[in-house]
Amino acid sequence: MSNPPTTLRARAWVEVRLDRLRANTLTALSALGADARLVPMVKAEAYGLGLEAVSLALRDFPREGDPWAFGVAAVSEGLRLRDSGWDGRVIVFSPTPSGEYRSAGEAGLTLCLSDLNAVRRLASVARDLGHRIPFHLEIDTGMGRSGFPWRDVVLWGAEVVGTMGDQLFWEATFTHFHSADEPDLASTDRQWERWCEAVSRLPALEPRPVEYVANSAVTLRRGGYGCALARPGIFLYGGRAGAGTEPATVASVRAKLVLIRRAEAGDTVGYGATWTAKGDEVWGTLAIGYGDGIPRALSPGGGQVIVRGHRVPIIGRVSMDMITIDLTTAPDAEEGDIATLIGLDGAEEITVDEVAARCGTISYEILTGLTSRLPRVYLDGELEVAFASNNTIYRAARNSGALVLGLPETDDID
Repeated sequence: MSNPPTTLRARAWVEVRLDRLRANTLTALSALGADARLVPMVKAEAYGLGLEAVSLALRDFPREGDPWAFGVAAVSEGLRLRDSGWDGRVIVFSPTPSGEYRSAGEAGLTLCLSDLNAVRRLASVARDLGHRIPFHLEIDTGMGRSGFPWRDVVLWGAEVVGTMGDQLFWEATFTHFHSADEPDLASTDRQWERWCEAVSRLPALEPRPVEYVANSAVTLRRGGYGCALARPGIFLYGGRAGAGTEPATVASVRAKLVLIRRAEAGDTVGYGATWTAKGDEVWGTLAIGYGDGIPRALSPGGGQVIVRGHRVPIIGRVSMDMITIDLTTAPDAEEGDIATLIGLDGAEEITVDEVAARCGTISYEILTGLTSRLPRVYLDGELEVAFASNNTIYRAARNSGALVLGLPETDDID
């Protein structure tokens, strides 16, 4: 790759293609149907790519008023969405610690409730705040970590209605599938059958709570089981969600080649001297390591990087701040070149799923493990966008052909 003229790319960085993020969003919507709505999951820094940037890129997309909501895992994430200017629904999917119910209610965040104590707690907050609060109720159909048990609807259903009184509004009901990205979907179909049985026995409410079940895998592989609302996550960010789901690549991890040296037979590299030169070799040093979130397991896993269109192997152990690569088969490489550890580089690509497989983990862990030492560089096609210092709106220089999103028309940008 050529050397881009920006200080954000001084050492190593993550490029995030917002146009491909939106393309994956459209793919998810097309799997559900014409009238479908989405709850994009932006928890964990939008899977490592930047909560504010991703949420802003998806506002009013593909239609005005979209998405239906954003999904987070913690109240603190919801508060950041509020600070960034999002005044629509924010759903906190993980069970919330008791001390955060009030701040969630004050910020208008929608909590997901898994037991009667949670219903009572939220009703108390609603009384104190003096206004009605919506909630979503999770039904556990086999995941086991949260939710009301699906078998016992007749025991808890009426109690939920009685407990919420006039203080709460039961807005929606959902479940979560444990194996929807596995090759065999039989267990997922069984969970769906449990879900259908459970919701058929829920108390009659008017209006009827919205029902939704689909993560990325169920969205793409089962069409959301006919539900018109889904909450995709990993697929939006370029990770596969099971067989047959091929997203556009969103994140690319790049690093500068900062040193090239020649090695002779018998020379060793890295902690533990796990690589020994077999003959005359050319080694390169990249300014990136596990301190940036590149797993140490990538080297013994056969990890590779792309340099000038060539795939070359990682040799020796991944260090905290450096990675050594074998450039013997890339003789045209020079100091200052850019190596791609994840993502597209010309005709070559290393997907996040490939890296995850080499490390014996999943794409979720690779993306969310990318540390804050790596600047996030946001692109929309070939146009670069950037944040204002308060991380709430995009800014970029118009005279460099850059794109501006979410910026008031009256704001003048140099």
